[in-house]
Amino acid sequence: MGFIDELVDLNEDVVHELLKKRLDSDEDPLAILTDVKTAMKIIGDKFSEREYFLPELIMSGEILKEIFELLQPKLKEGAATESKGKIILGTVAGDIHDIGKDIVRFMLDINGYEVIDLGVDVPAEKFIKAIIEHSPKILALSGFLTLSFDSMKEIIEKLQAEGFRDSLKIMIGGGTIDERIVEYVGADKFGDSAVTAVKIANEWMSE
Repeated sequence: MGFIDELVDLNEDVVHELLKKRLDSDEDPLAILTDVKTAMKIIGDKFSEREYFLPELIMSGEILKEIFELLQPKLKEGAATESKGKIILGTVAGDIHDIGKDIVRFMLDINGYEVIDLGVDVPAEKFIKAIIEHSPKILALSGFLTLSFDSMKEIIEKLQAEGFRDSLKIMIGGGTIDERIVEYVGADKFGDSAVTAVKIANEWMSE
């Protein structure tokens, strides 16, 4: 079996061994990250279909952290050393998926952003409190479940009511998000991958 299959099957030791081999052969770490994303999407689907449960989701998160630790030095070669700016990130209320969010945080971090990660199942009030405290230019909302769309909409409406919306750029992401959801919730853009999230952040920060 290949790297993706071993990761989906949560074979930690084998994944570690295969990853080391790929890094030792100087493979592009972004290609490895693409395989990680593919595997994590399959794991997320298995969780949604009740083939995997919370223990498997937690285990996959632990393996993901180990992968990040090994990939980080390679990805940070030539990366920015000064902070490009602050980004507040979180999975919205009603959703506990953190794998996609963690990949986005990792990619933003190695590309020079100071990421304030609020975690999962984050209510609107917590986002607003963090925005007041940190004054970010970008807010990144994550949600895998369809019920998260209404939470995103509520957060953005409250930001508008509190007078913070115009000073923020808002990106959203998650397995089921597209342009229609961007319009529905009132966000600015969506990212279909962690690499896209970095590109969007770079565009916004250079404006």
